[in-house]
Amino acid sequence: MILNFVIRIKKMRSLLMNKTAQIKKNHQFIKFQKLVIVSILIGFLSAFLGISLKKITEYYEEIFFHEVTVNPIFYVIFPVFGLSVIYFLRQYLFKKKENKGIKEVFESTASNSKNLPSYKIPSHFINGLLTVIFGGSTGIEVSTVVATATIGSVAHEKENIFRRYKTELICAGVAAGVTALFSSPIAGILFAYEVISRKVTRAFLISNIIAVSIAFGLLTILKEKPLFAVSVTTWHLKAIPYFILLGILAGMNSVYLTRCVLFFKSQFGKIDKHYYKIILGSIVLSVSLFVFPQLYGEGYHAIKSSFIASNQIMTLTLALTFIGILILKPIVTSITLASGGDGGVFAPSLFIGAFLGLSLASILNTFFGLQMIPVNFMIIGMAAVLSASIHAPFTAIFLVCGLTNNYTLFFPILVVCLISKYTAKTIYPYTVYSYSPSLIK
Repeated sequence: MILNFVIRIKKMRSLLMNKTAQIKKNHQFIKFQKLVIVSILIGFLSAFLGISLKKITEYYEEIFFHEVTVNPIFYVIFPVFGLSVIYFLRQYLFKKKENKGIKEVFESTASNSKNLPSYKIPSHFINGLLTVIFGGSTGIEVSTVVATATIGSVAHEKENIFRRYKTELICAGVAAGVTALFSSPIAGILFAYEVISRKVTRAFLISNIIAVSIAFGLLTILKEKPLFAVSVTTWHLKAIPYFILLGILAGMNSVYLTRCVLFFKSQFGKIDKHYYKIILGSIVLSVSLFVFPQLYGEGYHAIKSSFIASNQIMTLTLALTFIGILILKPIVTSITLASGGDGGVFAPSLFIGAFLGLSLASILNTFFGLQMIPVNFMIIGMAAVLSASIHAPFTAIFLVCGLTNNYTLFFPILVVCLISKYTAKTIYPYTVYSYSPSLIK
């Protein structure tokens, strides 16, 4: 009788353990289902936001840039008007809440209690758009990243089951947003990993792969074309030493960009009256744009024109233009941001890299008769400066390959991106994302 009782107890315990295991299994499956569903939603909303902002910005930037070329007086009117509207929107619509850029995303992922408030979606969308179309010498990439990160942050707050996946869902939004802008799902995931998360979990892979797949699917349905329609057919081994030189120069230029951003933000931060910042920023921006129209907005229009006319002989006028652009671009980008514009260093890095590569190729061809391919130098330069500016070489590689929809230059881009990143880190170990105010000199 005792033996039967013991057997019965064992059976009951076995049934109970099986039931508990089944409950846990069901719970895990429900969590997985919900993670998949929320990742699909985040991917769609983030991609829709990114594509919308890109399309609207391209449309109005083209119209406004045409206006300033016809009527140069708009070089004066547009910057002060754009920065003023952004200031009043921040003061009265967004209740004096400041936008800090990607640092806000870092602060959110580093804290369990600090979340990205939903107002940052319209705030960055509107302010990023206004900054670029009215001539601010930056891009919409950081505005998109923060807005899409906020979509992920808001989603994580909706259910207790998502509380532990805060970073993963924020990264899913960011990855989908970057995919939407640059037509490269791999670049989206790598940016989320290299810059935001810096660790890979199963939930990170699931949520990010689903989000970028949705984003890329939407791009395919809408038949989005690569930003730069260039033909890259080959590259030569004899160019490798000059690619390495380009990588070193790109690293140096990225440090110049970073230090400019830090310096001007620090100096403008000492000005009490915000309207003085707007006036000062507008004056610098207006004069710079009048002398070098290539600096207007994102500058992608200038890159496209340079791709078309890349086989130019280096003349004194062209040399002075390249020097002026490479010196002034980091300054006007920094002043755009310091005087209240919304943006970051993504587009400026691509712009600087393209003109750095073109100027180096032109010098080599004109004065040394080397017959380098300027388009190759422009593409590699874009990736190299971006890699060094954000310390994310693999993001830069796939992002630029996605921009051109061509992987012919993959190997030289890989080498040059690593060289540029470590050159920049050796000179100055911080990016605009990772610096501390105490480091500004």
